[in-house]
Amino acid sequence: MKTVILYKSIHHGNTKKIAEIFAEHLNAELVDLKDANGDMVKEYDLIGFGSGIYYRKAHKEMRQFIDNLSSVKNKNAFVFTTSGQGNPDYSSALADQVSEHGFKVIGEFSCKGFDTWGPFKLIGGTNKGKPDADDIKNAEIFAKDMINEK
Repeated sequence: MKTVILYKSIHHGNTKKIAEIFAEHLNAELVDLKDANGDMVKEYDLIGFGSGIYYRKAHKEMRQFIDNLSSVKNKNAFVFTTSGQGNPDYSSALADQVSEHGFKVIGEFSCKGFDTWGPFKLIGGTNKGKPDADDIKNAEIFAKDMINEK
């Protein structure tokens, strides 16, 4: 199956780090959202959408990219997020948005990431070292599950 992972990672590379794990284990093309276009999804059987979380939402550019996609049929997708809280609800919100465009979401992944937003900057950040080895291992397991779902 031909797979692409589209991601938006800005501050500390948390999301990119997880996207790279998925790309390696899924033998997927890895595409920074700034280099993506909506027609790309037509070329792939499995599409991963990943974003850091900003104000409890996926990055605005990721949300806009998804909203501008044409509806699809018979396309599997998965979503993943990194955030200061690691809240799985953030991935669920992204999955809902992806589903609205006809994708079948076959998996959701979330983990904590190093965060220096707002007051956390004053104390040197929170979740230093995240994503860590445990998060990487969980991402690898998730990727293996995606292979079985494909």
